[in-house]
Amino acid sequence: MSITDLVVVAAATVLIAVLGWFFFGPRRTRSARVEGGVQRAEVTVRGGYSPDRIRVRQGLPVELVFDRQEAGECTSSADAASPAPPAPSAPPPGNRTSQAEQPRR
Repeated sequence: MSITDLVVVAAATVLIAVLGWFFFGPRRTRSARVEGGVQRAEVTVRGGYSPDRIRVRQGLPVELVFDRQEAGECTSSADAASPAPPAPSAPPPGNRTSQAEQPRR
């Protein structure tokens, strides 16, 4: 192996490690804040959801407020883990919408 081959292999190894960390590394979880007995979390929608993980307490209702800052069709709606009524239409970019759900008993 020449020195060029070693440099290419080393660069590829570093690139694979960086990509693995980026996609599979630890993610930060944001906790919802409690306001008036309801847990509330704000989610910014711009090329994805930020934060993409929200920690909530069991037994309290949750309200998610989506701040949609893009016009993409893929992020025009969000599906919760439990069924919720569908939105009548996709909100335009720049509008804030919320979805509240009672906890399961």
